[in-house]
Amino acid sequence: MTVAPGDTVARTLRRRRIAVSAVFGINGLLASMWVSHIPVISDRTGVDHNTLGGLLLILGGAAFLGMQLCGPIVDRWGSRGLIVTAAVVLAVATLGPVLAQSAWQLALCLALFGLANGSIDVAMNSQAVVVEQSYGRPIMSSFHAYFSLGGVIGSGVAAAALFADVPVIITVGVVAVVSVIAILVARPLLVVGSARTADDTEDAAGANKRFPQGLRLRIGLMAIVAFALMLAEGTAYDWSALHLVERFGTTDAAGAVAFGAFSATMLIGRFAADSVTARFGPVAVVRAGAATAAIGMAVVICAPVPAVAILGWAVFGVGVAGGVPQLFTAAGNVTDQPSGRVISTVVGSGYLGMLAGPALIGFISHETTLGSALWLAAAAMLFACLAGSVVRPRSSASAAGTARRDGAPSAGRAKMDV
Repeated sequence: MTVAPGDTVARTLRRRRIAVSAVFGINGLLASMWVSHIPVISDRTGVDHNTLGGLLLILGGAAFLGMQLCGPIVDRWGSRGLIVTAAVVLAVATLGPVLAQSAWQLALCLALFGLANGSIDVAMNSQAVVVEQSYGRPIMSSFHAYFSLGGVIGSGVAAAALFADVPVIITVGVVAVVSVIAILVARPLLVVGSARTADDTEDAAGANKRFPQGLRLRIGLMAIVAFALMLAEGTAYDWSALHLVERFGTTDAAGAVAFGAFSATMLIGRFAADSVTARFGPVAVVRAGAATAAIGMAVVICAPVPAVAILGWAVFGVGVAGGVPQLFTAAGNVTDQPSGRVISTVVGSGYLGMLAGPALIGFISHETTLGSALWLAAAAMLFACLAGSVVRPRSSASAAGTARRDGAPSAGRAKMDV
């Protein structure tokens, strides 16, 4: 039976999409091992809010460093090798925090964790931009949905293991081994090349060209919005479980449920966001989502009982869901040059928000209360709502693959090596 060239290209694209989705899911799964066990780790190492805030700042700085180092690497050599290396290091690094016995040991472990997490984040988002450009329609949110799915699975595993009194090191160790195996299976299907929006044969030296001032200003605004959006998202990762435990005196397992509620609704929202984006555009998705997240955070802060707080985290997850994927798509398509540098800048700024922003919440909560400090996340989402127009696609027909609505892959993208 003869297979049409079009069928071969479509099958290749589907396999690439599955492989990149798997990478996002693995990243979410590994990240959840740290997030879900923060109360346990905090108790064992004896760190308070102020110290935890400083540790998160170290984590954020290491992640930002990894992102900035990896942007040029992706532009010159592609992202596949970087994804595999970073994923393996990240899997090993998840064991560090649960083995740490003191604050300084935890700081060293989180530095390695952050460096690996930042590296894989730039690489996998570069992969996602390439595949989305090939599809010619919005699919970025679905990739980030798999990150959320990994978080849901991880938080569920963590909660079940805590209820069953399974040693934390066993839970994290099994997850780390499974993650390494999964990334090695996905490797052959990943794209070798880097994300580009013009001629695929352009020399990688093009990444060294200086952007015009107007474009630099837009990229700078994208970076600021990324900081705001991911500060809010990071708030849920780093403080949702601890907030429920400390505000209402619940168990650590119940705290993991709060993070699970946030992850579950963000998962649903991200799977739905691509079709919503195709119909209403990315600007509407960012603005409406940010406003919803601000309302959800207000519910969390003012909740009189744990169930209402969990509901607030769920609403917050719905609002946060669509913003970050739209921003990363915009960053990947903002220039005709290889986009690894732009992605690393925007993603890096976002992770400064995700990891350093919650550190600010730790400092504020040390002086006031955790509930009062969480208003910072609500304010960040209101800013993102006002600045949502930064994700508007370029008007040029050649700007981005996501401007196409026929779903057919472009000829240039079909040439990418696997």
